[in-house]
Amino acid sequence: MTRILVTGGAGYVGSVSVAALVAAGHSVMVLDDLTTGHAAAVPAGAVLRRGSYTDEASVRSLLVASRIEAILHCAARSLVGESIREPAAYYRDNVAGGVALLEAARKTGVKRFVFSSTAAVYGTPDETPIPEDAPLRPINTYGETKRTLETALAWYGRAYGLRSVTLRYFNVAGATDELGEDHDPETHLIPNVLKAAEGGPELTVFGEDYPTPDGTCVRDYIHVADLADAHLLALEATAPTDARTNEALVCNLGSGGGFSVREVLNTTAALVGHEVPHTIGPRRDGDPPVLVASSDRATQILGWRARRPSLDEIIGSALEWRRRNPGGYRD
Repeated sequence: MTRILVTGGAGYVGSVSVAALVAAGHSVMVLDDLTTGHAAAVPAGAVLRRGSYTDEASVRSLLVASRIEAILHCAARSLVGESIREPAAYYRDNVAGGVALLEAARKTGVKRFVFSSTAAVYGTPDETPIPEDAPLRPINTYGETKRTLETALAWYGRAYGLRSVTLRYFNVAGATDELGEDHDPETHLIPNVLKAAEGGPELTVFGEDYPTPDGTCVRDYIHVADLADAHLLALEATAPTDARTNEALVCNLGSGGGFSVREVLNTTAALVGHEVPHTIGPRRDGDPPVLVASSDRATQILGWRARRPSLDEIIGSALEWRRRNPGGYRD
C-alpha cells in the first residue's frame, strides 16, 4: 500500500483514477478546491480535503500530516480557448502553482510524482502517430503551460532525485458504472454529441473538407478507465527501486488509431437510434487533419495498452452513465 495524494481527484479524470487506486489497495487523499470538481465524485475509501495545490504551505502541511509517499497531479486549468484569452490565469495555476506543488514535495521528501499532461504539448505535429521525441511546439497557452511543468519535472529529477512519469494524451471520454463526465462549460466532442442527441444544442462540425477518409478531423480517444489504469502503472514505476524512472519518463497514451468526427456521430446515432442533429461549419484555425499519438513506449515500458479502444464502448459507457445520472452529480 502506498499513501497517495491526488490533486484534482474530484474531477472527471481524477475521480476515476482515485477509484482505481483505492481498488488496488492504496490509501488515497484527494486535494480539490471543487471549482470544477464534484464532492460526490470522490469515491468511497478516499479522503477529500478541500483546498488548492497552488498553496505551498498548506500542501506541505498536508503531505506531512498524511505521510504522503507519492503524488498524482491531475488538477489544472484545461480549456484551450480560455487559455488563449486568459494566459495569466494559466501561468499562475498550471506553472507557478505546479512549481509550488513540486516545492512542497521537495521540502517534505516526497520523491514520487505522476503528471497527467496532454498531447497538446506537440502542437501541429510533423508526423502521426506522434512519438514522444517529436518536437514540442504547443499552439495554445494550455499546451505551453503543461510543457513548462514537464520541463520542471525533468530538472527536479536531476537536481533533487524526484522520480516522475508524465503521461501525454489527447481526448479522454467514456465512463465507469459509477463515475462520468460532468463539466460546465462542456468543450469535449463526445459529451456535446450526446447532448445534441438528447435534444440539447445542435452540434457544429467544424469542416468536412479535410484530407481524411470522410473529410472530418481524426482524433485519438482514450477511455477514462484506461487512463486510470495508466496512472496506476505509472505510480508503480516511480517506486524507489524501479529503474524505469531513474530519469523523468514520458509516455504517450492513445487507442492506437483514431476516429473522425463523422465516425463519432455515426456511432452515437447507432447507439441512440436516431441521427444526431448537427450542422457543418467552417474549419477552425489551427485544427490539424489528424492527431493520433503513438503508445508504443507506454506498452513497452509500463506494460499499458488500451483495453477499451472501440468507439462503441467509449461512447456507450458515457451514454449509460448520462442516462443513470441525467442531472450529473447534482452538487
